[in-house]
Amino acid sequence: MANTSVAPEKADNGATQRRLRGSLGVAAIVFIVVAAASPLGVIGGPVPLGIAFGNGAGFPFTFIIASVVLVLFAVGFTSATPFVKSAGAFYAYVDKGIGRGPGIGAAFVALFSYLALEAGVFGLFGPGLNGLLQAWGVPEVPWWVYALVGLVVVGVLGYFHIEISGRVLAVLLILEVLIVLALDFAVVFLHGGGPEGFSNGIFNPTDILSGAPGFGILFAILSFIGFEATAIFRDEAKNPDRTIPRATYISLILIGIFYAVSSWVLVSANGQSTVVEAAANNPGGILAETTVTYLGKVGGDIIQVLFVTSLFACILSFHNIVSRYLFSLSANRVLPHGLSLPHKKFGSPARASITAVVIVFVLIIAAVALQLDPITQFYTWLGGISSVGIVLLLALTSVAVLGIFVRDRHNLSIWKTVIAPVLGLAGLLLFLFLILQNLPALVAENDGVAWAYGPFSWGILVILALAFIAGPIFAAIKKDVEVE
Repeated sequence: MANTSVAPEKADNGATQRRLRGSLGVAAIVFIVVAAASPLGVIGGPVPLGIAFGNGAGFPFTFIIASVVLVLFAVGFTSATPFVKSAGAFYAYVDKGIGRGPGIGAAFVALFSYLALEAGVFGLFGPGLNGLLQAWGVPEVPWWVYALVGLVVVGVLGYFHIEISGRVLAVLLILEVLIVLALDFAVVFLHGGGPEGFSNGIFNPTDILSGAPGFGILFAILSFIGFEATAIFRDEAKNPDRTIPRATYISLILIGIFYAVSSWVLVSANGQSTVVEAAANNPGGILAETTVTYLGKVGGDIIQVLFVTSLFACILSFHNIVSRYLFSLSANRVLPHGLSLPHKKFGSPARASITAVVIVFVLIIAAVALQLDPITQFYTWLGGISSVGIVLLLALTSVAVLGIFVRDRHNLSIWKTVIAPVLGLAGLLLFLFLILQNLPALVAENDGVAWAYGPFSWGILVILALAFIAGPIFAAIKKDVEVE
């Protein structure tokens, strides 16, 4: 990969703007966004929860449903890419298709959502690393100590050009995928499935519709968060009009296949008739236990280490995304313009990266001061913000894509400009409904009873609503905002 450099460009209004420059290829962007999705973390976290509280042995099929809807979204999203020249991702599309005010509102929602997720995952990383080191004889320390150490490392990597983060993420992602594939291989080819052979739940309508399939789809769609950020790297991509669409499709397809196959293997490995009970009794440990059974103690130890590194990779990916949102918003004068000055040597959004580190630091310290439990409160509450916010933005972006092509189809097919975006939007609205219905469960509130909103559920909606409403207000007050 070539080093990143920076060059000033002239905007249409004659003002000089700086953009990040680089030569990220398809593979590099795929590594970054797939690492954000945290494949090993998903197989060890949402998958057991989807099996236990969703539709049991039919849960793997929900990944196919989610993949289809997101691919439909991607058809319109990537078709519009050549006509949205800004690296602002969501808000650039909304600005282009709906208007300046909603675009800035979408930018604020995106920034809140990604910052919340970056900070929230530290609530998993800190206790996870603490537990791992304790197993090796290291004395216990408060979770936030490891969280802050991890934040420093993330900040250092984010300060340098994107290729360094890309290489780190590539190594971590390959390792975590390899251990899961090793487990898949052992179950499928060495043991002929689990104690009951291969599960047929992934294809059986009775199993797919059993239990709470809506809750299962909820966990499936949340497992894909991160894939949509490909467009934020537009300025650093080689030939972005080709690279961004390819990276988006490849990321979606790889993630979808990996999740569907690996969750099916996990069901088979534990036995279709008993996997729901096993997952419900030990959702956080079923993957490690299964790995020990089929790959031995060494395999179990490896997967525990890689689970922690997977969380770190997820954090680093979202830090890169947040930094570029801050940079892009600053370059377009939504935020202080100084944040859009790239590092002279590394060509990185160094100031934006430092700003993101400071914000996450404040959030972690606030969690400590308020004595929040890192997992059941800090992570779940911030995770609730990100899950609602990002799916809302996906739906809003679908509407924006339709708006872009209503004015000019650019000689593209009706499938790319109307049919696929409409079908994708319908699916995303269904997903958003399911998330809102089950938001109390996501934030561990009111025993997870559907629609039983408490202060935290309402608080999430109020924060996101205020963030979006601030967009039109900001646009009306500040006239020099430009989305390139």
